[in-house]
Amino acid sequence: MTHPEILNRLKEGNQRYVNGKLKGDLQDGARRDELTRGQAPWAIVLSCADSRVVPELVFDTGIGELFVLRVAGNIANTDTIASIEYAVAHLGTAFIVVMGHENCGAVGAALQGGDNGYNLNHLLSQIEPAKAQAEKNDVNTIIKKNAALAAKDLYDRSSIISATVGNGKVRIYSAFYHLKSGKVDFL
Repeated sequence: MTHPEILNRLKEGNQRYVNGKLKGDLQDGARRDELTRGQAPWAIVLSCADSRVVPELVFDTGIGELFVLRVAGNIANTDTIASIEYAVAHLGTAFIVVMGHENCGAVGAALQGGDNGYNLNHLLSQIEPAKAQAEKNDVNTIIKKNAALAAKDLYDRSSIISATVGNGKVRIYSAFYHLKSGKVDFL
């Protein structure tokens, strides 16, 4: 599929999700059997770990179509970047979406501040650039900025990703998921 075809497929799947008309294709035993020979996902999604945001459902995709990474705040850290590099370099996946979502708890915690213990403080510190660069100091503006900066980090911190973007083989988008409607805006 071309990049425009992949974007269109994600948008169409999201519209089915919003309308409550999921197809649910490629989710059966035959599909599992088919995938025992290998995988070839056509899109990568770096999303928040929030239980209300399930990329496979949000985009109405089947098993093996998306390569999904989930971490609170959809952070592009060393591990998520390395995983995305794997999908790009070894699986040939050519489309990346970094998706934040409305009222993200990790971004809210970063805004609130305070001592959350070593590990959570480390994760939340990675949201600080979005807080500093957002045009407004409200949670959803910062969430959108955080997704955009994570998408930029994928390019800036990975020679594998930047080379494939540079030669036109890979596209990176940031996106924002609305909890109530289920709609995804590509930013």
